[in-house]
Amino acid sequence: MSDTDGKKTLGLRGGSRPGNVKQSFSHGRTKNVVVETKRKRVVVPKPGAGKSGSPMSTPAGDPSRRPAGITDAEMERRLKALQAAKAREAEEAAAREAEERARAEERERRRAEAEAKEREEREREEALKAKAAEEERQRQQAEEAAKRAAAAPAATPDAASAPRTASKPATPGPRKTDRERDQRNTRGKGRDDDGRRSGKLTLNQALRGGEGGRQRSMAAMKRKQERARQKAMGGSVEREKVVRDVQLPEAIVVSELANRMAERVGEVVKSLMNMGMMVTQNQTIDADTAELIIEEFGHKVVRVSDADVEDVITQIDDAETDLKPRPPVITVMGHVDHGKTSLLDAIRNAKVVSGEAGGITQHIGAYQVKAEDGQLLTFLDTPGHAAFTSMRSRGAQVTDIVVLVVAADDAVMPQTIEAINHAKAAEVPMIVAINKIDRPDANPDKVRTDLLQHEVIVEKMSGEVQDVEVSAINGTGLDQLLEAISLQAEILELKANPNRAAQGAVIEAQLDVGRGPVATVLVQNGTLRQGDIFVVGEQWGKVRAMENDKGKRVKEAGPSVPVEVLGLNGTPEAGDVLNVVDTEAQAREIADYRANLAKEKRAAAGAATTLEQLMANAKADENVSELPILVKADVQGSAEAIVQAMEKIGNEEVRVRVLHSGVGAITETDVGLAEASNAPIMGFNVRANASARNTANQKGVEIRYYSVIYDLVDDVKAAASGLLSAEIREKFIGYAEIKEVFKVTGVGKVAGCLVTEGVARRSAGVRLLRDNVVIHEGTLKTLKRFKDEVSEVQSGQECGMAFENYDDIRPADVIEIFEREEVTRSLD
Repeated sequence: MSDTDGKKTLGLRGGSRPGNVKQSFSHGRTKNVVVETKRKRVVVPKPGAGKSGSPMSTPAGDPSRRPAGITDAEMERRLKALQAAKAREAEEAAAREAEERARAEERERRRAEAEAKEREEREREEALKAKAAEEERQRQQAEEAAKRAAAAPAATPDAASAPRTASKPATPGPRKTDRERDQRNTRGKGRDDDGRRSGKLTLNQALRGGEGGRQRSMAAMKRKQERARQKAMGGSVEREKVVRDVQLPEAIVVSELANRMAERVGEVVKSLMNMGMMVTQNQTIDADTAELIIEEFGHKVVRVSDADVEDVITQIDDAETDLKPRPPVITVMGHVDHGKTSLLDAIRNAKVVSGEAGGITQHIGAYQVKAEDGQLLTFLDTPGHAAFTSMRSRGAQVTDIVVLVVAADDAVMPQTIEAINHAKAAEVPMIVAINKIDRPDANPDKVRTDLLQHEVIVEKMSGEVQDVEVSAINGTGLDQLLEAISLQAEILELKANPNRAAQGAVIEAQLDVGRGPVATVLVQNGTLRQGDIFVVGEQWGKVRAMENDKGKRVKEAGPSVPVEVLGLNGTPEAGDVLNVVDTEAQAREIADYRANLAKEKRAAAGAATTLEQLMANAKADENVSELPILVKADVQGSAEAIVQAMEKIGNEEVRVRVLHSGVGAITETDVGLAEASNAPIMGFNVRANASARNTANQKGVEIRYYSVIYDLVDDVKAAASGLLSAEIREKFIGYAEIKEVFKVTGVGKVAGCLVTEGVARRSAGVRLLRDNVVIHEGTLKTLKRFKDEVSEVQSGQECGMAFENYDDIRPADVIEIFEREEVTRSLD
């Protein structure tokens, strides 16, 4: 039995490891990676080194140097195993050297193949270039030959065939199909070599670069191929620079600047960074910096102002041939309760007064009426209350004729005078309608006489102003009034161009719960159509729908036609001008510019004060009490009128401050503002939504609802009157004369007095008079009659008085006794 039976020989496992690893990525892409493996270093002993140094080299037959317990057979077996291991290590080293040589040869072979491919590609490109040059030369020769043939039509057929013979290429190049196939094969083979689109870019690959570096995009490769093709065709590689006129506003976003120059955003950002500005494409730069960038890129700068955005709204001078007759716009004006709306109601045969709270008009109504002769008349009914002065003013600005309604039993009143002044300021012709002639105490002649004081001379008084006596209840004189209006309209020869972009004025605006912002617009020029994009004041929109004065949907509205317009992005101000523009971008740009301008004006108005003025205002307001309120109304005109009425309430001690006024329902935001300011909310024809009501109940915010402006003004005036300090009045109730002065222990000096007039009371105030000069004012410490403390002493009786904290009393001094009372004040 051998010593090695059943035992494996000692040795190291492993052979040659592969040097290439194939990586698989998403989308089915692969990549070959050369892997460098590190092996454990094996120290091979030099020949003869084990003769003396190693303990294992001890002769087998020397028992003195052999380890204890080791037999000769075991020692021999160990020596054989050691020799076999050394032999295997030598073989593995030789194999590794052979593998390294093979790997180096493979790398050299691949490098040679790549160089051969590049060389073939260059030769192919040169061949293509030579072929293109040859084709260009042949084309030029053919053109010259054609010119010569045209010059000499009698040429022989042999001469004519010479250019065709010469046009054949001397060295035929590869066909197009073969060339494309070669390119496809080359592209497929070289995909592993160039690594294009071979995998996702990781951070390590980007930092390491080289084989795992960032690859070119498809767009970059296409641009490179396009440049190579143009270069091969003999054309210019670089495109010719296009110099553009770049419009430059006061401030511009970097991406917008690059867009206007038709340059890459990255290039513009790089130029800005070279200038020391670390910006992104979404940041805004000033005009001077943008001008430097534009000049650096070789473009021309065209400076524009922010106000140039409104240049798209141009005032067109219409030709005389384009103008067509239009209905007149008649505004009904006059004092409150003189019958303006009732008169218009009689003309329209509709009940409008019944729809107004309290029987008074609180909005500007716009209606169209057809007269008996078929002519359309547009009426504007303006409120007559003093709070609506600004609304009447806007009515006079958009009207052609003013109908001044004066009650025959009331004559000229303050709002009548205001209406006359508005009409004169607008240079609008006036027709006087003397209403309520059916009343028993009606006196039309008194009305005509009173109008003379205001330079309104009617025809009956040998003037030029037409006057008509009417009765809205009986319908008397309505036909004569319409005739007078038609006559005045014929004299004015009102015309407009319906075939142009619409322009109009906002008569009234409101925030409807179901329909959103709604504006009553009177079209003054052009035709407003459904779908038109418009800008009105600080708002813009697109005409989503239009309704006429009867509530019917219409598709278009011509000159002098009032319509309700839906589709605004916000509630405009009453009196704003509506202009139709081409695009939404223009409308939005103009609205933003106007909003910023209005914001700057408000900020400038608040900041345009010196420090001395601020100090003076603060000192003046020190003793002024303010009543803060919030106002929400159904339409813009009513809110504006209420704010103006609130500004008139107050005096040098108290005033009303409107924290916020708006259009629409009362919301939680309004409640929060009211709570922070401890202010009530005044709702005019609006209500609070459910969440706002709950919040108001929780936070104790008072919400009051009104439908008549009189009631709102009266309540606010009463509330402001409560802030007034009560007036203190003195009431003299008696006089007493000091007869003798006594000294009482524990009390001090006590005056023995005789009440000469009125009554002396313990609770009253007293003054000490000496020679009719007040030397002390205070209160009584004690009031006694005999030895008893009493509350009052009647006239003619004697009593004892002692003053609080005052002892300088003498006989013959007079004590004046008075009481103070508070009188509640109110605002007039």
